[in-house]
Amino acid sequence: MSATPKIGVIGGGPSAVCLLDALAHQQDLPAGNLTIFDGGRRLWRGRPYQPDLGTMRVNAIPQDMSVRAGDDGHLAEWLAARRLFVDTETSFLDPISGAPFIPRAMFGEYLEQSASAALVTLAERGWRVELNRRMVHRATSTRHGLALRTADGEDHEVDYAVLATGAGRPADLYGLAGSAGFVRDPYPAAETLATIRRDDDLAVVGSGLTGVDVALALAARGHTGRIRMHSRQAVLPAVRQRPAGFTPRHVTAARFRAMAASGGSLPLADLIAMIGDELAAAGEDIDAVRTEIDAARREEPTHRLRRQLGEVNAASGTLRLLQQIMPDVGPDVWPLLSEHDKDRLLADHNRAFMSLCCPMPPASAAALLRLLESGQLELIGGLERIEPGDGGFVASTARGEHRAAVVVNAVNGRLGGVTDLAAPMLASLVDAGLAEPHPRGGFHLERATSRLTVDARPDRRLYALGDLAMGSLFFTFGIQSLVDRAVDIVTSIQGDIAHRARRILRAEPPYVPRSVREHLSSRPSSTRRHGSPL
Repeated sequence: MSATPKIGVIGGGPSAVCLLDALAHQQDLPAGNLTIFDGGRRLWRGRPYQPDLGTMRVNAIPQDMSVRAGDDGHLAEWLAARRLFVDTETSFLDPISGAPFIPRAMFGEYLEQSASAALVTLAERGWRVELNRRMVHRATSTRHGLALRTADGEDHEVDYAVLATGAGRPADLYGLAGSAGFVRDPYPAAETLATIRRDDDLAVVGSGLTGVDVALALAARGHTGRIRMHSRQAVLPAVRQRPAGFTPRHVTAARFRAMAASGGSLPLADLIAMIGDELAAAGEDIDAVRTEIDAARREEPTHRLRRQLGEVNAASGTLRLLQQIMPDVGPDVWPLLSEHDKDRLLADHNRAFMSLCCPMPPASAAALLRLLESGQLELIGGLERIEPGDGGFVASTARGEHRAAVVVNAVNGRLGGVTDLAAPMLASLVDAGLAEPHPRGGFHLERATSRLTVDARPDRRLYALGDLAMGSLFFTFGIQSLVDRAVDIVTSIQGDIAHRARRILRAEPPYVPRSVREHLSSRPSSTRRHGSPL
């Protein structure tokens, strides 16, 4: 490794912003060279946070969306400053819960400015920062680090590389690419939905947050045609409850991190018992958790939506506690579970977990319910296939066939894998034996550091942040998780630099001035001390 550390960040989306902020605030890290590689359309914002319609809101309150580790008020302070100096927009308070949910595009602006501020801070501290608007095409091992080659053949040698490539476009599950009327990626909706005629009948593939975004964006544009939301299980996102504001005592990230540090594991039965203790302390019952999880699969979707809306401001509620606990501790719990328990949970409850972990704002839920009750929007499960036909498309479901003029692809972007730009580079890592694909997606990682592992051996040079960690960590979605993992990565890099510096110092003989060496070498050998290194 060179005396000045060289770090390459591959990808320039929200994951990279969290990493840059962590780098800028790690005081013990020596200044070095930092290169960010990204060949995408727009830096820092990622897919969902591009300039777009104001009706499309983030699904978490500002204190859960800060990119600054240890500073939950960072985004709220940015919003307050923006109101003073940019315009006089409202506080975006949800009319049902009273909690603020800002537009996705505004959060993208926050990401852009946070990245710029971090880069300025790094430059002021002596870092040499470069933005390379090309994606890395190949990564190979060198004697001291890694060689990163961009698509145009330019080589960059780094000591550490952080893979923050993010998800690609939503998967084309039914092979509709190239068909007239097929919208492969709905973001930004202001552009992709603008060409759709307002009286067209639409099929929206997917019933998660992206599907909700599409339905609400169409309604905001005055769409009059029928909107059918198709998916296999017809599970909508849960409704975000009014923030609980309680302090867990049993189910805490610190407790699970201590277990991981001691090499421990956590049987699923023990985790359930801990959750039961936490709920009991708050006056709730563990059976209510089972009921809520089962409701995602068994309760009629519109009834579930209406029920959860009615509970938003209730004095207590299991759903409210779950929505606080799961994002806080999920990333730390998951690696402690056995592979058998993980497979069991994903097979039985994956859609319920995603619904509970990624809820929609109450106002969005209320608007969606109005569309469902009016009959303009219909949620249909049991989707089997969609095929072009008769100047449009035919969706085949367990309830029969449904025709649509336009299909909007709103499946989870994580199902689409990596971006097309990043695919060659990631393949080169696997070919070189530097990365091991995880059967549940992404790469195998070391939990504590996010280092890539091959045969369970971590590579001190390579890290993954975001969706590439989904197989190992699962809870990679959400800004809170990205911030925590970014801090882990920066701490690991700082520790490795310090460790290698200590090794170099131990290996080098003490410095002796040249004049002293010449004087000693001129003395008779009998006067030298036996065994002297001089």
